[in-house]
Amino acid sequence: MTNEKEVLIQEIENARERLNASIDGREAYGTIYQCSVELDQLLNKYLLAEF
Repeated sequence: MTNEKEVLIQEIENARERLNASIDGREAYGTIYQCSVELDQLLNKYLLAEF
């Protein structure tokens, strides 16, 4: 189960980096929004997981 947790944490970190890059790059609102939604979903998955 630890491996699953580590994978999810890495996915969260990657999604956060994509969101930050899209904001820093002043990308279109839709792109920033999609990155934000993806990060929110991963964070929710992490919070609901029973590691």
